[in-house]
Amino acid sequence: MLLAEDDRAIRHALERALTLEGYRVTAVADGVEALAQAHRTPPDILLLDVMMPGIDGLQVCRVLRAEGDRTPILMLTALVETADRIAGLDAGADDYVVKPFDVEEVFARLRALLRRTGTGERASRSTAPVGGHASHVAKEPALPERQLTAAGLRMDLQARRVWRGTRELELTRTEFELLELLVRNAGIVLDHSTIYDRIWGYDFGPGSKNLAVYVGYLRRKLDEPGASQLIHTVRGVGYVLRED
Repeated sequence: MLLAEDDRAIRHALERALTLEGYRVTAVADGVEALAQAHRTPPDILLLDVMMPGIDGLQVCRVLRAEGDRTPILMLTALVETADRIAGLDAGADDYVVKPFDVEEVFARLRALLRRTGTGERASRSTAPVGGHASHVAKEPALPERQLTAAGLRMDLQARRVWRGTRELELTRTEFELLELLVRNAGIVLDHSTIYDRIWGYDFGPGSKNLAVYVGYLRRKLDEPGASQLIHTVRGVGYVLRED
């Protein structure tokens, strides 16, 4: 793991906690060092502070993504406005933790990112009736799939590419995972806790805005003038993918 944090006290505390948790940590103090280390010894995951002198965490994200590096990135940010979080997602981050944070939440988000990028099989999923409330989701096949289609969307799972009609969408890792979950369960209302569990591996509770931010950002990439909205909010329950 590569940790980049310019606050010495936070950096040392996180490095110590992560090491005790079993991670092999390389800790650096700024974005320049982070990029140099990532190029020298590519990590399994990056934990980046947004606000760093010189090259900040967002710029590190943009450089790595522009180079085609898909290593999962968890951002640490003191910025709590939705626009600030969207900027991080737009830069290519996979998830974020807002300061001040509980180190257990950092651990949970790191575990979820590593599970999603690992080679192990995902948990089995079950279905619920169309239009119903689902606490579990569609069962995945034993053999790997190549294509998924629903509501005018086509997803190539192996190449991790997605199209709406003929237009290809540029999605981050988390956006792709979220859309895949919705496409697999098109027409089924997925509740918040189910989505949190399947995408992040942890339910952050009713006060979290994490899911709403990702759904909003995904809608911005999916929606087209004059075309049907695809992701619908079921107030008090969750979200459903359908073409009206």
